[in-house]
Order: sequence, then C-alpha cells, then structure tokens
Amino acid sequence: MTSPEGIVPTEAHVPFDMADAATAVVDAVGTVVGWTAATERLLGYPAAEVLNKPASMLLASPEDAVTAQGIAEQCRDQGSWGGLVTLRHRSGRLVEVGLRLTGVSPSSEFCGRSCWLVSAIDLSKIPTWALSGSLLEAFLVRSPIGMAVLSPDLRYVWMNDTLERFGGVPRDQRLGRRMADSLPGLDTAALEAQMRKVLDSGKPVIDYEYRGWTMADPYREHAYSTSFFRLDNADGHPVGVCYMGMDVTDRWRARERLALLNEAGTKIGSTLDVMRTSQELAEFAVPRLADFVTVDLLESVLNGAEPIATRHKTLPAFRRAGQASIHKGTPESIASPGDPISISQASPFACCFFSGEAVLDAVMDASVAAWTGDDPARAQRVREFGMRSLMVVPICARGTILGVASFVRSRHPDPFEEDDLLLAEELVARAALCVDNARRYTREHTAALALQRSLMPHNLPGSPVLEVASRYLPTDIRNGVGGDWFDVIPLSGARVALVVGDVVGHGINAAAGMGRLRTAVHTLADMDLPPEELLAHLDDLIIRLGEERVGEEDIAAAFLGATFLYAVYDPVTRRCTMARAGHPAPAIVAPDGEVTFPSLPAGPPLGLGSLPFESAELELPEGSLIALYTDGLIETRDQDIDVGLARLSNALAQPGLPLEDLCSAVVDALLTSPPSDDVALLLARTHSLSPGHVASWDLPTDPAVVASARSLTVRQLAEWGLDELMTTSELIVSELVTNAIRHGTGPIRLRLIRHDVLICEVADASNTSPRLRHPRTTDEGGRGLFLVAQLTRRWGTRYTEGGKLIWAEQDLPAPT
Repeated sequence: MTSPEGIVPTEAHVPFDMADAATAVVDAVGTVVGWTAATERLLGYPAAEVLNKPASMLLASPEDAVTAQGIAEQCRDQGSWGGLVTLRHRSGRLVEVGLRLTGVSPSSEFCGRSCWLVSAIDLSKIPTWALSGSLLEAFLVRSPIGMAVLSPDLRYVWMNDTLERFGGVPRDQRLGRRMADSLPGLDTAALEAQMRKVLDSGKPVIDYEYRGWTMADPYREHAYSTSFFRLDNADGHPVGVCYMGMDVTDRWRARERLALLNEAGTKIGSTLDVMRTSQELAEFAVPRLADFVTVDLLESVLNGAEPIATRHKTLPAFRRAGQASIHKGTPESIASPGDPISISQASPFACCFFSGEAVLDAVMDASVAAWTGDDPARAQRVREFGMRSLMVVPICARGTILGVASFVRSRHPDPFEEDDLLLAEELVARAALCVDNARRYTREHTAALALQRSLMPHNLPGSPVLEVASRYLPTDIRNGVGGDWFDVIPLSGARVALVVGDVVGHGINAAAGMGRLRTAVHTLADMDLPPEELLAHLDDLIIRLGEERVGEEDIAAAFLGATFLYAVYDPVTRRCTMARAGHPAPAIVAPDGEVTFPSLPAGPPLGLGSLPFESAELELPEGSLIALYTDGLIETRDQDIDVGLARLSNALAQPGLPLEDLCSAVVDALLTSPPSDDVALLLARTHSLSPGHVASWDLPTDPAVVASARSLTVRQLAEWGLDELMTTSELIVSELVTNAIRHGTGPIRLRLIRHDVLICEVADASNTSPRLRHPRTTDEGGRGLFLVAQLTRRWGTRYTEGGKLIWAEQDLPAPT
C-alpha cells in the first residue's frame, strides 16, 4: 500500500493517528487495517499484533461476537453506530469504552477498500454522572461542533452529522471530494490554503473565522469559526488534516451590530440641523439595514418647538425630514423632504406613534392596506417596488416622541427579524438624541437671533449729511450669535453718532448684553454727552452690572471686557470727534482713496475702570469715508492683525464704488472662509451742510434784542421758503432768547439749521440747565419751555466748552 505523498507505509505507519484519540480502522469483513498509538495505550496491543487480524479478538468474550454482528448490520443499514462496548486489554483486564463507528469512503490509504473508522473513549476517565448512552450519543452525533477528516490531498474521508447539517450537502456527496466540489458558497480556496499550511507546518490554526452561504441556508450569510490540526501516524508522518467548526453567526452579527452602531456615531448627527440629521439616519440605514427608509418628524420639532404629546387619538402634523433608497432619486416616495405627510389612522405608523413602541411586520401582508390607507399612489408604489417587509420605530428622546422612522425591504431577500428590529431601535435611539439636540439648538439659536435682530437696528436712519451701509455676519452655526453690533444715532444740531461695539462671547447672554449696552448708549447719546464722557458713564454702568451679577460669571463676562467706539460727526463744521474703549481704530478714506488709521487714544475695555477715556477730533473733507468694524473682520487664528489691516486698506481704496458695493467688496476680500468670530462693518460717507443751510447771529444780552431775533428768524425762513413755520418759529426763538437773557450770561448766539428738520439753537455762556415746568393756572410765568415742547417734535440741552446750548426741532412742511 502506497500513500499519496510517496510514503511507503509500514505496520507502524498507519493513517489517522489522532493524537490522544483511540482510533482504529476496520475493513468491511471486520479485519483491523489501521491502528494508532492512542489505541495501543488504551488496549495495550502494539500494531504488529492486531493489524490484519479480526477485530473480534478485542472483544471481552466470544459471546460478544453476536453483539458485534448486530453492530455490523446496523452500520451497513444506517452508515454509522454508537454505543457502549466492553473490550479486553492485552493484560486481560476489561476496558469499558464508548464506541463510534463511521463509514469511510474508499481511499488509496486502504487499498481502495470501504472501511469503518472506529473511535473509542475510555469511560474510566469520564465522571460517573456522564456515563450514559445518551450522553455518548450526544457527543458523537449531536455535538454542536462540526468535525471532518480530510486526506493529504484534501478530500473528505470522514465527517460527523453536525458538519453534514451545516453544509446542507449529504455525506455521500462529499466523501471523497474536495471542498470546492460540494460547497460553492464558501471561499474554499482560503480554507484549503489554511489546511495546506497546517499540513506543511504541523502547527494548528485556531479560531479561523469566515463567512459564506451554504446549501442548508442559501439565502442567508452565516459565519463560522474553525480550527485545523494535522493528523500524524506513530512515526510523525502527516496522514491527513482534521477540522472542527461551529456556527458563530450570532456572535458575528452581534459584533457587526456593535461596529455598525459605532460607525453610526460618526455618521449621524454631524451638524446641529434637524433636517440634515434625519437625512443622515436614512442614508446610513440604506442599504446596511433596509432598501427604503423614511424619517418623519412632528412639524413643531422642525420649528425647534417643544413637542406636545397628544391626548387624543388624533395624529398631529408631520413632515418628511429625511428619506433614502437603493434606487436613485428615491422613486418609492410620494413626498420630498419638508413636505407634509398624510398618514392613515389605522396604519402601523399611527400605531407606533400612539403606543411609543416599535412595530415589526415581517411579511407586510395584512398591514399593507392599513399602511397605504386611501392613498392609491402609495398603494401603487408598494406593489411596483415589491415592498414586503416593514419596521416602524418611534423617534423618542428624553421621554418625548419626536417622530417616526420607517424601514422597508423590497430587493433584500430576507424579511426583517427581531435582531433587525433591535438594530433599528438602537440606530433610531442614537439619532433621536441628535435630532433633539438639533431641535433644542434650533430653538435657542432662533431665540438668540430673534433677540439680537430685535436689538440691532433694522434700518439705519438715512440722512442728507451721512450715507451709511453695513454688514453683520454671525460666526458659524456651532458658536451661534454673538455680541457684535453697530448703530447710527441722530443727534441734535444735524449731528450723527456712529457706534460699533463687541461684547465678549456668543449666544443669548452675549446678545442680551449687547442689547443692554445699545439701550444705554442711546440713553446717554440722547443726553448729548461728549464721546469721552459717554464712555466713562458706560464704563461705570458695566461695573455696576458686574457687581449685581455676583455668582453669575457667564452673564457678567458678557459685559466685562466689551470694546466700544463712539464717533460724532458734525456736518456744519465737518469735524468728527471719536473716543474708543479697547476697540480697533476706524479707517478714514479720503475722497481721493487714500486710507489712514488715525491714532486715537486706545482707552481700556469697558468694565475695568482703570484709566480715563480721551477723545480726538478730526476734520473730514467733503465725501470722506469712515469705516467702523469689529476685530472679527481683520483678525483670524492664522493671520496677524497687521495683515488684516493691510488687506482692509486695499479693499477700501476704491473711492468711486457705491457704498453698498464697497461694503460687499470689503467682506468678500477679507472673509475668504467662514468667520471664526462675529463680524460687524459700518461704512459712512460724510457730506457737509452748505452755508445756505445754516444761518447764525451773535446777540447782545439785552431784552430788546428779542424782537430783533424774531425778525431775523422770519426773514431767514422767508428766504428758505418756510413761511408755514414762521409763527411757531417766532414763538420758539422768542422764548429761548428770553430765557438765555434772563437766566444765562452772554454772549448769546442764535443759529438756524435747515436740514431734514428745522433746527433752532440758542447758546449762552451759562451752565445752568433749563427745566420744563407745568405751571398752575394762577402762575404768571413759567410756561415758556412748556410751550416750546408742545410746538416742536423734540427739544433739549447740550453742554459745550463755553457753556450750554438749547435746541428745538420742527418738522419741515410736506412738499407740494
């Protein structure tokens, strides 16, 4: 007998020496043709004493031959036998063994004869409680581990019943054949490569995992874990390879599910956007879990509102938030993202929403009509695309249902199972938290934007003396709105205040802080304070606010360290007075396009209260441009502020460009990527009032001059064509000049300014502030300022370097 690999066998060179297993080979007539060292250890007979002799010599007594005959008949009928048998040791003692006989296909190892592989287990080494025929039968026949023996040329020579069930191919169609001939659904080339490696090296391969389809379950992929070890004879020569495998599909699916959930954590919820998060859930589940997925959310959720649980069996309004399909363009859907969704009250969708529990309709039979309702278009799509398995899962976060996700299979051959539902619930649960976070952010972001927009100027006031254009760009959506702001405030005497500020931080606290500062600035500006005094008052206010917010550091921080710039432009004198608190200096663009950054006293940021504030005054030619901005425009993480100022200077040097176009050009030039901080930009082009719009007179402190003041006023109004205002203007001038003579000191100056309103100013050298009184009917005086207040749109007092100035404004008559 010659082995396949050219090894000439001897009596000691017997095939299938299975290490510690007691194994022998008996031919069809009962002759021993194979003997292993383990069998020699069990029964004491060397191979030379038993090979080519009857196997009956090993029985305990001659009477057992009848038993052996019965075993042989059962083997011929059923192909195998297992049970308990008593054998006799060479020394004469009896050995109780568990015996298993399995047919082996004809092989060159045994001269082409059909044989029986006999495996014996020494029962003396097995605990007493385990010595039962049923236990032995379970080990040999019903073991969950599939086992097989292959010859050196990798052909099956033996396998147990479990492996036969795994493959789904009958034993007689596998014995004597290679793996590839009977298991086309597996990567047999890789498996045979593992076995060849074991045959060559003698080192076993443990827990080699692979996946594939078998005839036992051709429509479902399974995973297997297999170990290979070489079979050697007594001389150590390889005579075959054995492998033991088990189905680990559940373990593989659990591991795959965990990996899928980990991947979902990186793919779902990448933005704080409800619609985008819903779409990410749908796209992730297709085709990993389903062929068609829809995500429908409550309409209130899309708006960022808190979802309200319905107490009645009435479905609230839903909108499609996300959908995905294995087909391009999602033809299964009759709705697009953002569209309202029509839902049947009897559908699994409604059942899932009201119960808060997932619904699994594996074969989607009776629920089709309920799911499609009275919508023929939806029913047509179910039939057209062969939708046959359905899962509906509630999108629930923090105890509140936000919507419902539906998973459908059409092309996938297997219906949904409980494991699929568990995976869908896990995916939806993770996505639900992201959706709810996005909803909450949407609500807070919308509230912050609404607050900020309500506090920011909607329409900057126009003026013949100042053209303005502005831009506000909030930082990226993750950081939300901030505290950057700007303003244009009309002042008395046709003057205009330009304001820009930056409150520390982002979000509602910063927006609220900005709003409080803006209100305070308007109040202080209405008092006609010089810029440096206004900043001092604002600094004191922020210090007091910080003291009030002890223990609320996040709110106090929004005020502390805020930067601010306040500029007042006078179109009569063409002078601009500025003061700043830690804010970047403005850019001044001359009419010829030359850009300069005036050297202004910096001043500390607001709320520090350490240094005084100082102002600087500039004279601006007609048509000059003032650019106020926040540091987000010129400063980034990777760019020095000097580089930003240079780029700003280049962008502003376009004197012929309209103001709105110039504003856009500056933003485009400096913000080449999304800003890392809020950006505010305010551009103002100055114009002066011509001498024909201003008339002024110096008056002596003589009561008789009041009549002259009235005459001068009437004559000037006639020249301007404002005859309708003569009467009221005479009265106003009379009262203001009289008060200046009576309560102030000289010299007195009367000035009329024709602007978008008619302004009357009377200045004197006194610091005494007039007070509006409400005289009693018996009083003979005290009604002057009361009458002025009634006849004008507004009036007030402004302190100057040489005293004070009382002013009053009247609306110009409508043009005819």
